[in-house]
Amino acid sequence: MREVIEKMDFLYFDWYNQYGIYFLLLEDNGVTSRIWVRLFMTTLLIGGITTAIVGFIINWNEYVHYFIDLKIINILSALFWFVLWGILYSVISQMGFFAYLTVHRFGLGIFKSVSLWNGVQAVLILFVLFDLVYLRYETFAQSGESLLPYIGLAVILLIAGLITALYKSKQTNREAFIPALFFMIVVTVIEWFPVLRVNEQSWVYLMLFALLACNAYQILILHKLNMQSQQERQRIEGNRKQSKKSNLQKKASKKPSI
Repeated sequence: MREVIEKMDFLYFDWYNQYGIYFLLLEDNGVTSRIWVRLFMTTLLIGGITTAIVGFIINWNEYVHYFIDLKIINILSALFWFVLWGILYSVISQMGFFAYLTVHRFGLGIFKSVSLWNGVQAVLILFVLFDLVYLRYETFAQSGESLLPYIGLAVILLIAGLITALYKSKQTNREAFIPALFFMIVVTVIEWFPVLRVNEQSWVYLMLFALLACNAYQILILHKLNMQSQQERQRIEGNRKQSKKSNLQKKASKKPSI
């Protein structure tokens, strides 16, 4: 039974509203609420740590003298600043994640076919990758500037998306590849858009890696949370039935007062 549940992904089954993430959010249940809180806090932690590491790396020339001179206060203040931004990025990532779950469900409902909806998502992936290169080049490129830096950013996004989607499809099923890739590319670009408009290189990479880390974690942990919520619900239902049965037995064993 456990192996069957692990292979399921509620992105493709009608029962996901009953046992999936929406159950975690909407059911007034302490156990499943703790699962959701754990997801939320872990994603915040991943966002904060990733942003702090990437922030120091891409701005090393600015902060290297803090480490050489052992300016602990300056290091901690910079660390705190990056972690705060990482938490903000992780919140944006989680908003995009739950928004995509809703959009995905609507897509399945409209197209009535997993393969057709996957085809639509594949076209949108190609469209977004093309626009990420072309529109940014047309908007920000100086006269005579090479196209390669703009292509490189899209390649990083594509490679991260492919690795995550391949791993996701191995964890669950082959049909999960396109939705995972769509989430890692299209949704990431939407979340990334405010920084892309500014086109400040350090901020572009800072937010990109934070979003990729948070989004990859959420999409890869999804089916495991789904499995845990189903098991917890089954356990709760079992406890309720057992309690109800015990109460009935107690009532039946009571002698009449008259």
